[in-house]
Amino acid sequence: MGSDSPAGGAIVFPGMGPTPFAEVGKFMLTNPCARRLVAAADDVLGYSLVDRYRDSDEAYSESAQVAFMVNCLALAEWAGEEFGIAPEYCAGPSFGAKASTAYVQSLPFADAVMMTAEFARCLAGYFADEHRDIVTHSFIRTPADLLHEVLSEMDERGNWYDIACYLDRDFYMVSLHEGDLEWLQQRVRSIGGLSLYTMRPPMHSKLFGALRRKAEEEVLGKLRFADPTVPVVSDHDGSLLRSGEQIRTLVLDGIVRPLRWPEVVATLRGLDVTKVMIAGPDGLFGRVGCTTDNFEVMRLTPRLALQPRRRPDARAGR
Repeated sequence: MGSDSPAGGAIVFPGMGPTPFAEVGKFMLTNPCARRLVAAADDVLGYSLVDRYRDSDEAYSESAQVAFMVNCLALAEWAGEEFGIAPEYCAGPSFGAKASTAYVQSLPFADAVMMTAEFARCLAGYFADEHRDIVTHSFIRTPADLLHEVLSEMDERGNWYDIACYLDRDFYMVSLHEGDLEWLQQRVRSIGGLSLYTMRPPMHSKLFGALRRKAEEEVLGKLRFADPTVPVVSDHDGSLLRSGEQIRTLVLDGIVRPLRWPEVVATLRGLDVTKVMIAGPDGLFGRVGCTTDNFEVMRLTPRLALQPRRRPDARAGR
């Protein structure tokens, strides 16, 4: 099976970004794969996912998180039917790990839906009481040596921080106290960097060990993870995961370990992968330089799935 053919390569379920219902609602309501999975999710949740998501005004509400996961899986299923894709490897950076558990059949779809919903509730409850002054800020155009200078200054000032995401050669996310955010933004600007957005609640920090324990006990404790049908590339260190226990640990460790996307890229390149398919709404993983410089990128998006497809003319050849 060649990695540059439709039946090779790697599929990537992207981390979640704010995705308004207007951008994906038509896909959820009209695409056959999406409609089937939405109906199955409704049965698990006990409410209408579409209605709850449409009425939500929070970017990372429970319904928004479940909808993102369901849409990613629906796009992967649609692409399998439409293009015959059958990836040899899978990756699910950050939030994408939840979709990947169902895609590689480590969890049944129903369990993945319930896990995503309960994870959302667990995080919301935890950050309502803990670390309320911590945010995660993203910025680009900051090469590693210049970032080191900025973080060294934070050390000298006695300010806490943790690198949450290594996304590209000059693209990072850092968790810090909100009171230090303006200083960081100004300092990043002074070295030619560009601040992007600030996330609340924060993510990916060893400071959140109590949240990991809470999620393990309240969310994952009753779930049993099967060995994946295709190897999963860890977004923490680039290792290949082949057992259900490793997948379970990956999901939990996403709370306390940083995302290292260049490590995923390096592993896939070492496996001679030349094509990656990004399954889901994505403005990041399929666009950063370390991805586009190394792979042919196929973006499986709701917009693509909604485009009319040319079918062979039944009269052709007559």
